[in-house]
Amino acid sequence: MLLNIYANSVAHFLLLCMAPMFKQFDQWNILKKKLNSKISSEKFYFYEREVWWSSIGLNIGVESDGKNEHFERPVLILKKFNGHMLWVIPLTSREHHGIHFYKISHDRGISFACLSQLRTLSSKRLLRKIGMVTENDFKTVCARIIEYIKSDSVISGVLGGRSH
Repeated sequence: MLLNIYANSVAHFLLLCMAPMFKQFDQWNILKKKLNSKISSEKFYFYEREVWWSSIGLNIGVESDGKNEHFERPVLILKKFNGHMLWVIPLTSREHHGIHFYKISHDRGISFACLSQLRTLSSKRLLRKIGMVTENDFKTVCARIIEYIKSDSVISGVLGGRSH
C-alpha cells in the first residue's frame, strides 16, 4: 500500500514537472493548415515598422512560441519582401536586457524585440495590426540586427558551436 502511494506521488510529481513540456502541437497543426489554405488574393496591407499579432505557432526548444487559441505573438515587421513574405522580430512584454534584446516603443506601449529570433514569415500568419514603432526605434533595431550578425560573439558561437 505504501509503495502504491509512493508510486502515485512520484507519477503526479513527474506529471506536474513535465506539464510545460507537453505542447499542443495537434491544435497548432489544425490551425496551421487553416492558415496555409488562406487565399492569397485576400488583400490587406502591411508595412515595415508595423507591429502585428501573428500566428507564430508552437515551436521547438528555445524558439519563441505563440499563445492563446491562435498561437499568436506580437512581431515587428523588419523587412517586407513582397505581399506574401516578410522578416519579423518576435516581441515580448517581459523586460530583458543584453545583446539579444532591444526595448522599443509602439502605439500600445513598451515591448522588447528578441533580436536572436529574427525569422521569415508568410503574410498569411498576420492577424491584426497593433501599431507602429517610432522611426528612431526602427532604425536602431535595424542597426542592432546588423551589429548582431557581424558580432564576433555571434559568429564564434555559430562557428565554434555544435551544428547538430
